[in-house]
Amino acid sequence: MSPYNIPQPPFPATMSPKPFRRKFNLTWPSRRQGWRWVLPVLLVLLFLSTLLWLPWQTQRMESSERQEQLIADTLWVEQTIRFQLGRHEENLRLIANEIVSGYGSEKRLRDRLVTMVRANGEVVRIVQFRDDGSAAMSSDDTPIRLEELSENSRTTAERARKSKTALYAQPAPDLATPMTLDYHVPLYSGDTYIGMLTASYSISSILSEMVPWWFAQDNEILLTDQDDNVIDQRAAGGPGRGVYTHRRALDLPGVTLTLRTNSVKGEPKLLPSLLVGSVIALSLGLLWSLGALWRDINRRLAAEGALRQQVAFRTAMENSLMTGLRARDLTGRITYVNPSFCRMVGIPAEELIGKAPPMPYWAPEAMNEYNQRFTRVLAGTVTPQFETIFLRANGERFPVLIFESPLVDDSGKQTGWMGSILDISDRKQAEDLNRRQQEKLQASARLATMGEIASTLAHELNQPLAAISSYTTGALNMIQQGAADPGKLNLELLKPALEKAGTQAQRAGQIIRSVHTFVKRREPSREPTTVDTLINNVMPLVELQARQFFVSTQTDIDAGLPPVLADRVLLEQVLLNLTRNAIEAMQGIAPERRILKIVARRADGSASGQNVEIAVIDNGHGIPAEVAERLFSPFFSTKAEGMGMGMGLNICRTAVEFHGGKLVHADNPEGGTIFRFTLPALTEGVPADGDSAIIRET
Repeated sequence: MSPYNIPQPPFPATMSPKPFRRKFNLTWPSRRQGWRWVLPVLLVLLFLSTLLWLPWQTQRMESSERQEQLIADTLWVEQTIRFQLGRHEENLRLIANEIVSGYGSEKRLRDRLVTMVRANGEVVRIVQFRDDGSAAMSSDDTPIRLEELSENSRTTAERARKSKTALYAQPAPDLATPMTLDYHVPLYSGDTYIGMLTASYSISSILSEMVPWWFAQDNEILLTDQDDNVIDQRAAGGPGRGVYTHRRALDLPGVTLTLRTNSVKGEPKLLPSLLVGSVIALSLGLLWSLGALWRDINRRLAAEGALRQQVAFRTAMENSLMTGLRARDLTGRITYVNPSFCRMVGIPAEELIGKAPPMPYWAPEAMNEYNQRFTRVLAGTVTPQFETIFLRANGERFPVLIFESPLVDDSGKQTGWMGSILDISDRKQAEDLNRRQQEKLQASARLATMGEIASTLAHELNQPLAAISSYTTGALNMIQQGAADPGKLNLELLKPALEKAGTQAQRAGQIIRSVHTFVKRREPSREPTTVDTLINNVMPLVELQARQFFVSTQTDIDAGLPPVLADRVLLEQVLLNLTRNAIEAMQGIAPERRILKIVARRADGSASGQNVEIAVIDNGHGIPAEVAERLFSPFFSTKAEGMGMGMGLNICRTAVEFHGGKLVHADNPEGGTIFRFTLPALTEGVPADGDSAIIRET
């Protein structure tokens, strides 16, 4: 038997079984093991190829970057030179215009030329030539004529004169003087040639002044003409090596110059990059891998520990919250509730998780509102804050305040809605208690107000009652005379007397009904009413107080004011308090200025205004700044001791805010004070009682 348990056939004595074993027992396993080494060998070869290719590629990239940097720097230098020369061209054109127009004196123009030469080191001289070629003005005292310039400069000046265009002259070598670049600006007064303004630039100064030192340190800079002849050069860092070169033409009118740059840097070396770069890269890669692995392990351990702490802390915090938390997905299905919410509704979490509307804590009478709000949730919009009622498992109903906001995951995608639910039963009870206290306080204030005007009311009622008595006495006398002598009974005189008595009786009854309505204790009830009706109802009581202090009243009510949803008695109390304060404020002024105005108009002054503004205006002594700060404070009064409770304006502000408005005051430009308060106009679809709805949105 063979090692592989294969039966061996008999072999002749001259034949060995070894080749057979190599063929069947050794060849197949060796091939399988060889395939296992293919991938590691390929990876090693790839790694070695990368080590050899990377320095070569690095050398090429470095060489390319140096060439690109040289091109960019050359372009920047060319733009710098062109910008500086363009700035000089503009200044020379301005000076030429002043010379032609005769705007400045010769001394002033020469000072400008001297200043320009001194401020710019590349400018050698600026000369104004007359039409005959003589110098009219120069930046220096050296006498010079146009004919003394180089041949190229004179030729260019002639071309500039004929074309009426400023041109540069081709630089020409002159053994006596340094090489210069002349710029000719022809001077024309209308069509008449009057001379030439010529500026001479030093070629060497252009390279030394306009080329930055750092660029000249790394590159040899040459300025050549159109025939590639070197005009000037600058080689602060030595001659260029010819490895990185670039040329850029200077676009100057009338002349062709080329800026050539030749870097002093040579080709990057391959061997140091191969040895040092490979070792450093491999070492840094190994260290980085170890550091990254160590940081990753520590980060994972720290994250796991922090996650456990956060989960424990969050669980403890959620269990101790008094606020109910409820999370829903985009379909409205509950995905999470905290223990406080479960205690609030009396339903365990396992019965709420995964529940879809209708919810077991919805009250049957508010089902329509719940369904409408759920429809808006499915549409992607929710009301951020609203009040409603929930139903406990034992059937008890309780008010809640709900805050809704989008539930967003760590990628910024909305996954549902998060709600915070507050049980506001205690707050509602406190609000009811406060409302009842306010009602009692308002009733007391109304009684106190009526006590203050009781004497005036008695005097006012005495007049119609006395008139009624006089008319009825006269009527009785006429009836008695008619009974004695029927011929003397005059019915025409009797009828007007009885009608006047009836009118006075209605007047007294109206006053009594106004007082009765004003002091009657009642629950606040908001109902639609018009502003003119509101003001007309309170005017009898206002006029009672006004006549006592010889104050005239005026009303200005805009036509077409929209109705308001208001408690008429509360607003009448506001108007009565404000008018009484206004009347008392005008006691110390001249009688002819004692005018009380009540104005009603739209709040924004336009026909589409949604608020109605009522203003009470007086011409009294005004309100000092120190009093204005505490004007609406409870129990603060400016009246004499015992004359006021200090609650009138505080009650007025509370009543106005109850209607959704705001009470403010301002100085009257004519003297006195203006009190204004706004009332929301009644719009279509608003119920008569704004507090009667089950769900009220904020």
